[in-house]
Amino acid sequence: MNKPIINLADAPVYSGSSGDWFQYSLHALAAPLGARTIGANVTRVPPGKAAFPLHHHHANEEHFFILSGTGVLRAGGQTYPVKPQDYIVNAPGGGEAAHQLVNTGTEELVYLAISTTIVPDVIGYPDSGKSGVRIAAAMEPGARFIVDDAAKDTLGYWDREDGQQVAAVVESNR
Repeated sequence: MNKPIINLADAPVYSGSSGDWFQYSLHALAAPLGARTIGANVTRVPPGKAAFPLHHHHANEEHFFILSGTGVLRAGGQTYPVKPQDYIVNAPGGGEAAHQLVNTGTEELVYLAISTTIVPDVIGYPDSGKSGVRIAAAMEPGARFIVDDAAKDTLGYWDREDGQQVAAVVESNR
């Protein structure tokens, strides 16, 4: 049996960015310990950015616990301020379950993310009109996206994600 504990300082780090509005780094916690049905990581988002596009899962549930920093949760058609010690539950579902954390503060937004890891999962991206199908659990975003017959299987994760909605949230919270 492997050691069933990992320190944040020893966790593998994954990072990514796209355009002016998306940037993250995350420390993988559950996968390195052999977790099979629950994922966990600590995500860090710089000021004025979001880690990921607004999205919803048809199979998986995601929970976030804010460790430090402030921001806004976009959830369905609403926005909610978030601060340290806030706990957020994002149930599976359609567009009404879409969610995104945006760092509107002046310091890094840091949160613990915990989720189920059910595959396959269909993920919708309301801001860009995409849908993706994840067929394997992975730390890096990856799926094929279908928008219409002409674009079938030709779009990547960040395609059509211009971040304008993130920019609007950041601007309205200054």
